[in-house]
Amino acid sequence: MLTRTPRGSSNKNHLLARGVMLWRCIADDYEQTILVGKYENGAKLPPESEIAARYGVNRHTVRRAMAELGARGLVRTERGSGSYVKTDKLDYRIGQRTRFSEIVAAAGHEAEGRLQGHRHEPASEEVAGHLGLKIGADVVRLEILRAADRVPISVATTWLSAARYADAAKVFRRLRSITRTLDHYGISGYARKWTRISAGFTDAVDAGRLRLSVHRPILVVESLDVAGDGEPILTTRGRFAADRVALIVES
Repeated sequence: MLTRTPRGSSNKNHLLARGVMLWRCIADDYEQTILVGKYENGAKLPPESEIAARYGVNRHTVRRAMAELGARGLVRTERGSGSYVKTDKLDYRIGQRTRFSEIVAAAGHEAEGRLQGHRHEPASEEVAGHLGLKIGADVVRLEILRAADRVPISVATTWLSAARYADAAKVFRRLRSITRTLDHYGISGYARKWTRISAGFTDAVDAGRLRLSVHRPILVVESLDVAGDGEPILTTRGRFAADRVALIVES
């Protein structure tokens, strides 16, 4: 951690020995320091010159580290003033109507959904059970990254029946919204039937997409959404950056 790292050129050698780019090492160190509470929300970080001297790097490397912390949603930088800790969380409300874009917009942020990958695959026993399909039935799998003001909030794996939503990936790529994708298929309203929340840790793929270090804690949100007549539509396994959201379950 930052508070235990030696000063001077040996500091730089220590970073290089970790086999990761210098700016990322600095960003990781400050991330850990922020998350353990050394800096409160709104606190000003040390000046670039001080950080550069501490690590034995140039100021450009420090600026790249601060930019990375900004991309992780942990720091905001004000030109001419400095960098400030930003640890306030997005209130993510889970109820019968759970729509990412609406939740983010209500909090005053810009929502974004990007398709990271997709494929057709045989339904596992679990997915088939959720969707009311036979095991091995063809399903569409979507890998979606969702962000607020370009800060990654969650990655989600969503499954739909391929018999009805065969080109769901193509539609989502164009509309960038599950709600609008379902509306394309004539489903104007759908509701959350159940939600299961647990804890987990990032793997290498999710860590990269969420801009987290590997094995960082995440919130795992599994769910099933149904049509008005109760017909299962989609089942999802979402992984949320635990330090960026507060899940609120509405009754």
